[in-house]
Amino acid sequence: MPPRFTPDRRALLGGIATAAVLGTAARAQARPVRIGYSISKTGPNAGGANTTTLPNYQLWARTVNEAGGLRLPDGQRRPIELIEYDDRSQSEEAVRNVDRLINQDRADLVLPPWGTALNLAVGPVLNRAGYPHLAVTSVTDRIPELVQRWPNAFFFLGRSSAAAEALVSALQGLRQEHGLGSTVALVSVQDQFGIELMNAGRAALNRAGFRILMDRQYPLGSQDLSPIIAEAARANPEIFIAFSYPPDTLALTEQARIANFNPKVFYTAVGTAFPLFRQRFGNNAEGVTGIGGVDTQSPAIRDYIARHTQVIGRPPDGWASPVTYASLQVLEQAIAQVGVDRPALIRAIASGTFETVIGTVRLENNQRVRQWWVGQWQGGEFVAVGPPGVPGVQPIRFPKPAWGAA
Repeated sequence: MPPRFTPDRRALLGGIATAAVLGTAARAQARPVRIGYSISKTGPNAGGANTTTLPNYQLWARTVNEAGGLRLPDGQRRPIELIEYDDRSQSEEAVRNVDRLINQDRADLVLPPWGTALNLAVGPVLNRAGYPHLAVTSVTDRIPELVQRWPNAFFFLGRSSAAAEALVSALQGLRQEHGLGSTVALVSVQDQFGIELMNAGRAALNRAGFRILMDRQYPLGSQDLSPIIAEAARANPEIFIAFSYPPDTLALTEQARIANFNPKVFYTAVGTAFPLFRQRFGNNAEGVTGIGGVDTQSPAIRDYIARHTQVIGRPPDGWASPVTYASLQVLEQAIAQVGVDRPALIRAIASGTFETVIGTVRLENNQRVRQWWVGQWQGGEFVAVGPPGVPGVQPIRFPKPAWGAA
């Protein structure tokens, strides 16, 4: 069962606040470390936040408190108290919630919201207050600029262009080794995440000699994506690429199955790695590629998946979930080194080396560089298949099987 949260205060600034001290009464005698966050429990971001981010906050807090609490440099331990607000998937609400956590709740630390847009929205608030900002689910090419402006911010998933280049590199490998054609239908959600990936992907595809037959964007929150798939089917490409968010990922895949649109490579972005994708599509998930992936043979990953499943009641996703948990392990190990001293924590995270469920993490200019970018459903698991040279990467299975019956 997930940790139980007891109400701390009622509806506030349009959000829902809850708090809990996790652990035994004896441990709670020590002054807790108050850790707050604003998360999308409702609205269009809720699917991603409730899959990738919130379960890992709960799992980590429970794991730490069951071990006695956060270890400090003097060997003492302090339990974690979580303070939670619902930002309703709205940037303005996330900013208000974070401001309240800092200035009214006096939280010792603040964890990040879900998604690129909300992380960029709360970035200035966390920077002005001098709080470490673990901007895990923020994928943007602005990272070099942002870390100059916000030296307290740390980016664990990396740049949009790195994601696009890794995908195109995988496609080049399939073209060279398996005779994949060069025709592409390229679509994306029309927000900062999608636009950045679209621009980077278009440039990388053109440099590599791929021919883009379709280049379309659709508004965030679009309900009917069948016209997108119908247009892609008319173009008849060998490769379909969608830089999509979870609801779009599911809708595009379902529409492709209904239309019997069977490109040799079918790629969707956020949500492809979610357990829900496999549950929704069953054997039709096999061979679908998407953003992310993990080393499913890693003992640390397998142990993490087992613990997540036991505590949360469902497995994690195959991309940002373990990275989110790893970022919390980084924070925990930094606290063991320097305590709950925010300026010292920022320095420790920027310069330290940490052992996590995704392996050794050492940030370069406040960002994680070597990581899995392309994943594929193989045998019921979302495994890393790119880029080459990163430990745990498996060969891509090609071509994607044709859609079967639902």
